[in-house]
This record gives sequence, structure tokens and C-alpha cells, in this order.
Amino acid sequence: MPKSTLFAALLLVALASAASAQQPPAVRIRGTIEAVDGAMLSIKSRDGADVKVRTTDNVAVFGVAKTDLSEIKPGSYIGVTAMPEPDGTQKAIAVHIFPENQRGAAEGFRPWDLRANSTMTNATVAETVKGTDGQNITVKYKDGEKKVVVPPGTPVVTFVAGDKSELKPGAKIIIFGALKKDDGTLEANRVNVGRDGIAPPM
Repeated sequence: MPKSTLFAALLLVALASAASAQQPPAVRIRGTIEAVDGAMLSIKSRDGADVKVRTTDNVAVFGVAKTDLSEIKPGSYIGVTAMPEPDGTQKAIAVHIFPENQRGAAEGFRPWDLRANSTMTNATVAETVKGTDGQNITVKYKDGEKKVVVPPGTPVVTFVAGDKSELKPGAKIIIFGALKKDDGTLEANRVNVGRDGIAPPM
């Protein structure tokens, strides 16, 4: 390889590394708001840690409200928190239904941190039928599909528009992607708040 080509290749690798290094890591936070001071939320996380998160001026607040399994229909865009089964199906721990304006959000299948080895699939419902162990749902996303079993009693929730007044002590929240800033603080532009005392189950 000519030196100039090698240098160009090495430069591209260095630039790519620098670009990835500049991406601030996103932090997922589940917990209960303990105090609010202006834009700063003091949160007791589910593992007992005290976390401070600053909300942006334009923070989007969504309520996480209980809904019924019957609201999941072919064409619905859903997120399934699940545990993989030996036969390759996903056994749902919780299901959330996205509103239409969030269709396509974080589409795909990935590891999740609700429990050890849990997964998250954000996808469109292709088929839903009653099965012996619960509702059997086939979901499709851009890289594939998954068979999901939703056992009776699985929490099913949906996102509804909320406002900043819901960010108050005692509220149970999940922040999917707080950004760690250069000074070490965490910043969130979206907070999801459990309605009617529920904890967001995802």
C-alpha cells in the first residue's frame, strides 16, 4: 500500500475514533423523583443511587398510562420488553404502545437492562392471535421479525402527552437517554412519568 494511501486510511480511522469519542454517553435512569429545584431533578434510582438530572428548557414530558392488551392491533407500533425463550420466542415482561407520531422510534431488537439478559424490540405488529400461553404477537422491524408471547397480567402501557407539572416529588420516571455533559452532569430532553402511581414497567 502506498504511504499516502496508508496515511489517508490511518487518518480516517483516527477521525472516526475522535468522532465516536465526542459522542456523549447516554444514560438510562429509572427511579423516583425526590426533589425538584428549577430544572434540576433529584432522583433516587432503582438501585438506590442519588442522581441529579437537569432538564432542558424544551423538555418533553410524557405520561406512561395503563392500557389494555386489546389496544394492540396489526399495524400498531410497540416496544416489547422481554426475556428470550429457548425456542427463540420473546416472553414479554412489559409492552408499551407508541403514539402514531413516534412510529419508528428506536426501531429494532437489542439487549435491555430491565433484568439480566432482557431484550427490547421496537417494531410494527404484523399479526396478533390468542394462544394457549397468552397473546401471540408477530412483530416486524427493518432487519427482521420476532415472535412474542404476552402472558396474562403483563403490564401494557401507552405514552400520552404530559407537562412539566408532572415532574414532582414522588413521581416514578424513566429517562431513556440522559446525556452526560463535559462537566459530569446529566441532561435530559425527555422524561417519561408513570400515571396514577404506576412505575414505568419498561
